Parts: sequence; structure tokens; C-alpha cells
Amino acid sequence: MKKELLKGFTMLMLIVVLALATAVASANAQSSAKIVADIPFEFSVGYKALLAGEYSVKTVPTSGNALMIQSADGNTSALRLSQETGRMKDKTHARLVFHRYGERYFLAEVWNGVDRTGRQLLKSQEESAIEREFASISAASISAPSETAKNTYETVEVLAALR
Repeated sequence: MKKELLKGFTMLMLIVVLALATAVASANAQSSAKIVADIPFEFSVGYKALLAGEYSVKTVPTSGNALMIQSADGNTSALRLSQETGRMKDKTHARLVFHRYGERYFLAEVWNGVDRTGRQLLKSQEESAIEREFASISAASISAPSETAKNTYETVEVLAALR
């Protein structure tokens, strides 16, 4: 009886160890993948302005909540904290999502197209201030529609590839 109990316990522990090892390997494989996109406009990540061009985005291995955004030539990079966000049902492709206020773009979300969730970057104080300003301008622009084009907020998506 003791032998059978010990054998059953050993098998259970082996299954648990294998399941954990598989989960760790899967998480490491996903975190090492990077998302690459050609961004056709200047944009901000936190307080850092980045020029138009090709960029890669990947999670920082030591911190699952931080994203590293780096130019293709490796000369420019930015680091920003992020949080998990839920997937839109009809969107299954890798993409970068930007908030546009007039001519200013801020990186807002990163989606690899594989996982059920994406990463939402935390807003900087600068973006929050611009957002408040645009909210008040939008309310005032109802009476002056000619200014609406310059003072528009929109969400812009740039297709990306998972590498």
C-alpha cells in the first residue's frame, strides 16, 4: 500500500514539474519574440520623442511589465512600463496602436497577434495633459468646426510582424 501511494505521489510530482517546465519554456519563448514595425511618423514613448523609422518592441526579461522600444539601427531606445489589456475580438494581427492628438503621436498599445492579451503603455504626464487639453478643445470646437481638423484625437494602428 505504501509503495503504491509513494509511486502515485512520485508520478504526480513528475507531472507537475513537467507542466511547470513547459509553462516556463513557453513564457520565455514569447518574451524573447520581438514585434517589428515601420512607423511612418515621429512619436513619443513616455517623455522620449522617437523619429519615424523601423522599430522593434520586446518585453524586458527581468521585468514582465516593461517594454523596450528600439530603433532598427540600435541607436535610439525607450523603456516604458505597461499593463495587460484585453484583446478586441476582431483583431488578431500584430500591431502597434498610437493615440494621435493633432500632429502628436503617443505609443499606447502593443499586440503580438498571438497572445490573447496585449500590452498597454502607461500614459505620461505629457500625454495626459494633452488629452485634457483636447477634451476641452473638442467641447469648444462644436461652435467652431474649422478648427476641428487641427484639434482631432484618433487612434492609429500600424501593422507589425512578430520575429
